[in-house]
Amino acid sequence: MLEYIIKRVVALIPVLFGITLLVFLAMHFVPGDVAQTLIGEKGGQEEVVKLRHELGLDKPLYVQYGIFLERALTGNFGVSYQTMEPATSAVMRAFPVTIQLSLVAIFFSLVIAIPAGIFAAVRQYSIFDNLLMGGAVLGISMPVFWTAVLLMMLFSLRLRWFPFTGIISNSISLHQITGFQLIDAAITGNWRAFSDVLRHLILPGIALGALPMAIIARMMRSSLLEVLQKDYVNTARAKGVRELKVINKHALRNALLPVITVVGLQFGNLLCGAILTETVFAMPGIGRLAVTSILFRDYPVVEALVLFTALAVVIVNLMVDVSYAYIDPRIRY
Repeated sequence: MLEYIIKRVVALIPVLFGITLLVFLAMHFVPGDVAQTLIGEKGGQEEVVKLRHELGLDKPLYVQYGIFLERALTGNFGVSYQTMEPATSAVMRAFPVTIQLSLVAIFFSLVIAIPAGIFAAVRQYSIFDNLLMGGAVLGISMPVFWTAVLLMMLFSLRLRWFPFTGIISNSISLHQITGFQLIDAAITGNWRAFSDVLRHLILPGIALGALPMAIIARMMRSSLLEVLQKDYVNTARAKGVRELKVINKHALRNALLPVITVVGLQFGNLLCGAILTETVFAMPGIGRLAVTSILFRDYPVVEALVLFTALAVVIVNLMVDVSYAYIDPRIRY
C-alpha cells in the first residue's frame, strides 16, 4: 500500500508542473499591463517602465517562469501587487473559508444524495424514483449563481432565517488560531461564534452542493441498480436473505466504488463553483480572491491560488484512490 501511494505521488509531480506552466502562460498572455494598472492612467511612461523593471516583468518569460518555480518550491510566490503582502499569506487567509464551504456542501450532498439514490434504486420506476430523477435534472441544469440568488432572496431577504453575506457577523469576535473559523470557535469554546459561522455557511453550502447532490444521487441509483442484477445478489436472495441485508451487506459496498470516484471529482468542481458562490454571498474565500486578483492582473496571487487549489484536488483524488483498497479488498492485489 505504501509503495502504491509513493508511486501515485511521484506520478502527480508532472501534473502539477503542467498546471503551473499553463497558468503562468495564460496569465501573461491576458491583454493588459500590470504596471500601467498599478500606476493608473495618469502615470507617465517612465514610471511604467521603472515599475515593470522592479516587478521583473521586463524579463523574458522563461526567466520569469524559472523565478516562479523557484519561489513555488519554497512556498514563496512573491508579493501581491494589490496589497503588497506575501501572496501565500493572502491565499492561506482565504483558503480555510473555501475549504469549510466545500465540506458543508459535500456533507449536504452526501446526506441527501446517498439515501435518495439507494431508495430510488430499490423502488425503481416508482413515483419517488421519477421525482428524484426530475429533481436531479433540475439540480444539474440550474447554474450555481442562480440557485444562490434564489436562496438568498427567500431565506435571507424574505424569511430572514440566515445571514446572506460574509463568514461571521461583525458583532461577534473570534480569536484566530488555525484560520478555520469553525475549528477556532470550537477550540476556544466560543459556541456563539460557532453557531454564527455555521449559519453563514448553510445557504452558500446548499447552493454549492446542489449540483454535486444531483450527480451523486443519479450515480448512486445507476450503480446500485447494476449491482442488484449481479449473480451473487440473486444467489443471496435465493437463499432467503432479507432484502435489507442483501442491499446493505452484498450490494451497497460494491456500488460505492463509482460513487466515491464521482465524489472525488466533484470536490474539484466545488472549488471552481465556489468562485461564483463566494462572489454572490460576499465570502472572503479563494473564489472572491481569485476574481479580484484576475481583474487586477495580480500574477503572484493567481499563481499561488491555482497551485494551492490544484494541490488540494490532487490530494483528494489520491485519498479516493487509496480508499478503493479498503472498500474492495480485491484492488489491493
